[in-house]
Amino acid sequence: MVKIISDSTCDLSEELLERYEISILPLHIILGDKECEDGLDITPDEIYRWSDEHKTTPKTSAPALDRTIELLRPYVEAGTEVVCFAISETMSSSANVIRLAAEELEGSHLVTVINSANLSTGIGLLVIEAAIMAQEGKKAGEIAARIEELKPFVRASFVVDTLVYLHRGGRCSGLAAMAGGALKLHPKIVVEGGKMNPSKKYRGRMSKVLMDYVREMEKDLKHAKKDRVFITHSGCSNETIEMIRDYLKSLTVFEEILITRAGGVISSHCGPGTLGVLFIAEI
Repeated sequence: MVKIISDSTCDLSEELLERYEISILPLHIILGDKECEDGLDITPDEIYRWSDEHKTTPKTSAPALDRTIELLRPYVEAGTEVVCFAISETMSSSANVIRLAAEELEGSHLVTVINSANLSTGIGLLVIEAAIMAQEGKKAGEIAARIEELKPFVRASFVVDTLVYLHRGGRCSGLAAMAGGALKLHPKIVVEGGKMNPSKKYRGRMSKVLMDYVREMEKDLKHAKKDRVFITHSGCSNETIEMIRDYLKSLTVFEEILITRAGGVISSHCGPGTLGVLFIAEI
């Protein structure tokens, strides 16, 4: 069976990783002189505390080459095909590190690297599709071809509670245009062409803003691939999450509504209170 691996930015829960037999390659989060592995020795809440205390966003970096080699080695040595997913190449060199590791192991013919052109569960949606195909016995070439077909149909967007973190990190082009009272706005960020771009700007209470955001997607949600939809957040109240879940359930479109907490890398750049509804449009 083809082995599916993703870098840690896919933001899939432990339950989903186990269900679909997916392995994770952690990116690094750098807090001053302390370097941590995403999802292993740092939590998003610790990141927020450090960021607020130091008035800066932690730096993030691609997975370590030696760690990547260590993860790939048993599969390459066993002659197992591997499909590896990485965060958009415009955001990180994660994909390149995986390619280098495959070369070091002389296993490039076995390791297929997919630039997701996305982030968070925008990647996770594709990873699950790949894992299902692997469990069905599909080969790496078939899986990669199908994922390339699906990539343009991934709909990844989110609304941030505070612009402070994105502003500090400088990761979202176009935010500079939101001057003056910008930090009081709740912008919708859309992933397009592998980049984060600001879209509509909301004002008001975050719970109302998030419901407006989801309702405005109703037409697209009703024409989505029906298998699953993600609600991914970086620390929102259970009440808010349940309100959005109930709304999505009322559409009677999705077989599964999955709720995941954003990992350290995404949380570092977006800050607390961010929430997105992510899905694949019908082809």
